[in-house]
Amino acid sequence: MTSQASHRIKRQRLNSAKNWIGGIVFTFFIALLGFFLAKVPGFNHAGQLACAIIIAIIYRQFFGYPEALRSGITFSSKNLLRFAIILYGLKLNIDTILHDGLGLLVRDAFIILFAISVMIWLGKVCKADKNISLLLGIGTGVCGAAAIAAAAPIMKTKDEDTAISVGIIAMMGTVFALGYSLLRPVLPLTALDYGIWSGISLHELAHVAIAAEPAGEDALAIALLAKLGRVFLLIPLCFILIYIMKIKTSGSQTQNKVDFPWFLLGFILMSLIGSYVLGHTIPISENMMEGISAATTWILTAAMVGLGLNVNLKDLRSKALKPLLAVTVTSVFLSIIAYFII
Repeated sequence: MTSQASHRIKRQRLNSAKNWIGGIVFTFFIALLGFFLAKVPGFNHAGQLACAIIIAIIYRQFFGYPEALRSGITFSSKNLLRFAIILYGLKLNIDTILHDGLGLLVRDAFIILFAISVMIWLGKVCKADKNISLLLGIGTGVCGAAAIAAAAPIMKTKDEDTAISVGIIAMMGTVFALGYSLLRPVLPLTALDYGIWSGISLHELAHVAIAAEPAGEDALAIALLAKLGRVFLLIPLCFILIYIMKIKTSGSQTQNKVDFPWFLLGFILMSLIGSYVLGHTIPISENMMEGISAATTWILTAAMVGLGLNVNLKDLRSKALKPLLAVTVTSVFLSIIAYFII
């Protein structure tokens, strides 16, 4: 190999590395913009993740996809996404659920089954995209964006479909959380019952916190416990999805292989560590746990930016409106059903 050819290869590798790093930095930069936008009145209820996705989608429409940075952006949307899900396991305290939340767990399981079933049925009635409908059913029933992010790789959904689903669920959860807060003073519910209602029916942990916090510390505590039960059930749900996908592919002519989502084992491991090791065998401060939680949010947001950059609004109108209608109806039914099973 000539010296000139060797220099050219090194230059190409250097440029590839720069573009890879640049793509990752770019997704975190959009995440930073989302962080600041979430401080603006009105947007503060939507949260950093939803704001960052909005910015990413708008950027794509005006400036196009930054092709030079594709490798880094893809790394964020794929690898960082899985890493964020693994870290998300620390939010799940298995010990607390098994000791104090078994009664709530039964209701959580019913809620998840109800949300997914109704969403799939309404998706068929509305002739909505099947993958988006299922993702929205999982997001509504389990834990919003995190559940969608965990299920999407198993279902092998397109990045655009995942981003659309996350955007819809973030918006829907915010609207319902604010609606719950407005309804709380006029509902004939005790603070604890209101907390349970919020925990078993609202979309994300953040939405549960927004709705339950005004009712007091006890309401917030029981709401988060009920919500964590739904997060816990994400584990068996993902294994059920793996089984279903294997059945589908085994009967398919293409015989596509269903890759085992190893990040799910990481999620389970981190849940066990957070439940039985950190704070027990290994001492850890509350500030450290808050720092890890913040880092998880940033990593997940950067990953979602990568997905948001794949959204083309020209296709969004035909793909998103029907699932949006279906998930709105599903969320209303879910809130009503949850109210009567408290």
